[in-house]
Amino acid sequence: MTSPLRTGLIGYGLSGARFHAPLLAAEPAFTLAAVATRRAAEVSRDWPGVRVLSQDELLADPSLELVIIATPNDTHAALAERALLAGKHVVVEKPFTLDSSEAMRLDALARERGRCLTVFHNRRWDGDFLTVRQLLAQGRLGRLFSFESHFDRFRPQVKARWKEDDVPGGGTLWDLGSHLIDQALQLFGLPESITADLGRQRTGARATDWFHLVLRYGELRVLLHSGSVVHEPWPRFVLHGEVDGWSKYGLDPQEEQLGAGLRPGMAGWGVEPPERSGRLSHGGSVPGLPGRYEEFYRQLASAIAGQGPVPVTAESAGQVIRVIEAAVRSAEEGQRIPLHG
Repeated sequence: MTSPLRTGLIGYGLSGARFHAPLLAAEPAFTLAAVATRRAAEVSRDWPGVRVLSQDELLADPSLELVIIATPNDTHAALAERALLAGKHVVVEKPFTLDSSEAMRLDALARERGRCLTVFHNRRWDGDFLTVRQLLAQGRLGRLFSFESHFDRFRPQVKARWKEDDVPGGGTLWDLGSHLIDQALQLFGLPESITADLGRQRTGARATDWFHLVLRYGELRVLLHSGSVVHEPWPRFVLHGEVDGWSKYGLDPQEEQLGAGLRPGMAGWGVEPPERSGRLSHGGSVPGLPGRYEEFYRQLASAIAGQGPVPVTAESAGQVIRVIEAAVRSAEEGQRIPLHG
């Protein structure tokens, strides 16, 4: 039997502690061997025996084969480059980079070094998104005219954290927008053009906390939206086609389940209650597919073993950055921005 790949995790904030460490532990092909963080006590509490190192020590450790980068957005590219140059396979938390040309350069470097490079766009495995994919693949809605995706919150107070600061990669467009854009690109590809409106609505807001994007695909309009002061959330998804429509309220439960200690393989993992199922306009309730975040590391294990592609290609993650860049330009210039190729 092949020994588990020794893995180092850089960053033990929400992403590292809530997502990467437990999902990694659920995949037998990997073992968490080291964490680079200032939260040593939390690592010792959650993962006894796992070493706590500095970033330099972790990247220089020859025993580590995979490095996961779960740090602030503006550090992703530099740390990914260092890890690849050190001969590691690399997972980068979304957003991949803050510059689409940087994404292309890292993709080329990974190919040159013969290493797997992938980006943690985990919401490709949300149960409601998997259900959307199934509905479209089955043609249940007919020719699609509109696709609306919301990621709204009620957080009226601005928090003192980097995600809400006026720093490179701060704000909800880079955070929640990365998820919504990636899902849209997975369904429809790169749009012909984008129109964006970005706002700072809350008192003391230092970065974007409201956005509305319109992606054009011929007759199809894809609307991606997020607000931070939304008392009664809109449906998570609303789709309208020539034959039928479909809508769904509520977020995929996996993040909440991970926070409560539930893990892949446990009873109820990834399953939403029946009352949260989406509904067709004419066909009634549609049972949702269960979410499967564990697929990310399962597919990565196969890719490292040479038995399949990485779960998220660097190229596809780079396309998300292209759309974000175009959205920022659209909001600044007040016009529709074309996207070609």
